[in-house]
Amino acid sequence: MTRRVLTDAQWAVIEPFCLGKAGDPGRTGRDPRLFMEAVLWIVRTGAQWRDLPEEFGKRNAVFKRFRRWVKADAFYRMFRALADRTDLEYAMLDGSIVKVRRAGQGAEGGLNARP
Repeated sequence: MTRRVLTDAQWAVIEPFCLGKAGDPGRTGRDPRLFMEAVLWIVRTGAQWRDLPEEFGKRNAVFKRFRRWVKADAFYRMFRALADRTDLEYAMLDGSIVKVRRAGQGAEGGLNARP
């Protein structure tokens, strides 16, 4: 099993927004946390759905569930709930200054293209 990305604290915030809970109309989803881990795996790796590891379930079923959640704005509601809890302690900005020589600015001579 790949490592989990969601902490228990994050999952506690997200879980109420999950679709397919017992008591919801329609089908009850199987293991919503594993599904969220699958979606986060796709986002982190930039892979296509067909490359989803089998440990997350059948890729087509996971994709169809993803589409249902998108149409129901479930992710939007989750991210809005998590946005209020953003911890900027580890946010970094690159404020480095690099001196550029005059030729690097393109001020003199223009392009030195050779035929």
